[in-house]
Order: sequence, then structure tokens, then C-alpha cells
Amino acid sequence: MRKFDYYIGRAVLVATLAVLLLLTGLDSLISIIDESDDIGNGYQFADVLVYVGYTVPRRIHEFIPFAALIGALVALGRLAASSELVIVRASGVSLAGIAFMVLKPALVMAMFGFAVGEFVAPHSEQLAMSHRALAQRSESAVAGRFGAWNRDGNTFIHVDAVQRGGIAYGVTLLTFDEEYRLVRSLVAERGTHAGDHWMLEQVRSTHVQEGGTAIQRDTLWRWDTAITPQLLTLDVVEPETLPILQLWPYARYLQRQGMVFVDIELAFWRKVLQPLATLALVLVAMSFIFGPLREGTMAARVFVGIIVGVAFRISQDFFGPASLIFGYDPFLAALSPIAACWLGGMWLLWRRA
Repeated sequence: MRKFDYYIGRAVLVATLAVLLLLTGLDSLISIIDESDDIGNGYQFADVLVYVGYTVPRRIHEFIPFAALIGALVALGRLAASSELVIVRASGVSLAGIAFMVLKPALVMAMFGFAVGEFVAPHSEQLAMSHRALAQRSESAVAGRFGAWNRDGNTFIHVDAVQRGGIAYGVTLLTFDEEYRLVRSLVAERGTHAGDHWMLEQVRSTHVQEGGTAIQRDTLWRWDTAITPQLLTLDVVEPETLPILQLWPYARYLQRQGMVFVDIELAFWRKVLQPLATLALVLVAMSFIFGPLREGTMAARVFVGIIVGVAFRISQDFFGPASLIFGYDPFLAALSPIAACWLGGMWLLWRRA
């Protein structure tokens, strides 16, 4: 039994790693081609390579469930085509026993993906966003193309990029009165966090008055705020790339500020449930191998794997935004596609058994 466990587990793990490498490489190549359209004005091809290189951990984290699906189809399909699965069954191993053998390497890949998404991707994604924003930001723009917005009371903040050490580039502050009329706009070249405040450098502020506007320039300007570099970092990157331990407190902060926070909760539950999603897709792959794809060609198995993966991703993209529109629990939005895969895979395997 242990030899069967090792043999099947190794086949599934090797196939999954190969598919993961292929998917990540293709996605990175497509990203390089897309980013090449923005080359110019300080953003060079070397910057494109650095940016895409920093985003590789995030791509690995995203593709692991689909790599596990296609890898299981390929590995089990090869074993079925050579009648090795028939030999395993004839040796007294039940269908449930084979399922456990296949789910073990899938669980290893799921935990690997969870670790990459929790400890590597958040930091590398921050570096990627900062590098691209600094290379592409315009000195004359009030708010750069990249970066993110935040709010502190009646002041709305935009930063182009945030680097480690508490340094923000391209800081824009828009201050409104109680009737939400603009009273001041401030643009700073750089800001450095100094404990309980920020020191902004090369500041140009415009004060809106009844008779017109007044422009003031300062070399240094103190900005007293509770906004921290960590909070700005959370704003700059996509929610799906943030660590789980930061997502939930960040959602509560946005809720206190009166800002949209449901998308952060959705990202939290998706990251928590991703290992279950990986195992669910592998279970669906097994149900196909022991069913209609047992005698299918390798191309047919890969094609089916891609179709199932795309359908799963579409269902995630549907239920997620639907929770924002219709107001139901983001946990249910993240769980629904996974539960459907689990129930469908178990039902199909039960029928084959």
C-alpha cells in the first residue's frame, strides 16, 4: 500500500509542478508583452522584467488550484491509459483509497500555495507595485496612474508608491469642508513617516478661497495623521495579495472610515478557503478519470481540465461581485463554487464506485 501511495503521489506531484511552471511562465510572458506597451518616459524593458519578476509569487499562488486540477488529470490519465490504476484496484485498493492517495500531494501543493500567498507574495507584490509606479509616475500629475486612495476624516489621500522604511512618493491630499466643498489641495514630491506624523517634501498647496485660489510652496510640511506606511501599503496592492492576518483588520478599518470593505472580506475568505478549492478541483479531476476520460487522449484531458478551471474561475468571479451588489455574506460567495465542486466530485465518484 505504501508503494502505491508513493508511486501515485509522485506522479501527481510531478505533473502538477510541471503544469504550474507552464501556466506561470505563459502568464508571465503575456504580462511582459502587455507591459511593453507602456515602455517610455523612464519605464524601460528592464523595468518590465523586474516588475513581472516580482509578481511571479502572486501568479504561483493564483495558479496552484488550476495546476493541481490539470496535473491530476494528466497524471491519473497516464496511469489509467497504461492500466496501472486497474492493477492498483485489482490489488485490493478501493476507489476511496486511491482518492486519498491523490489528495495527499494535492494537499501538499495547497499548503505550498498558501505559504507563498501568505509570506512571499504580499512583499513581492508591494515591491512590484512600487517599482512600476515610481518608473511611470508623472511629475506633473496630481495623482499618478498607479497607487491608491485612502481617507482620513474629510481629507482624501492618494500616493503613487510606498517603499519600505516609511517613504511615500507622489502624495496628494484633497481636503473638503463639512459640505464636501474643496478647501485645499496639496501635492508633495515625497513623504517620510516620523512616528505620529509625516514630513512632506517639496510641497505645493492650493487654498480655495471665495475670491479665488492662493498657492503656497514649502520645502517641508508637517502632516499630522493616523495613516501609517503599512496602511498605505495595504491600499496600493490588490486585496488578494495581502496576508490573511492583515485583511480582516483592514476590512474593519475601512468599515470605520465609511468606505467599501466587503471586497476585502471576500478576498479574506477566498485566501482562507483556497486549499479547499485546490482539493475540490482535484476531486473533480478524479471523477473524470474514473469516468468518461478513462480512455481519453492526453489532449482531451487537458482540454477538459482547462474548461473546468475556467468554469470554476467564472463562478468565483460571478458570486464574488454578486455579494457586493446584492449584499449577501462574502463567506457564502467564496464557499459556493468550492462546495459545488466538492459535492459534484463526490457524487460522480460515488456513482463510479
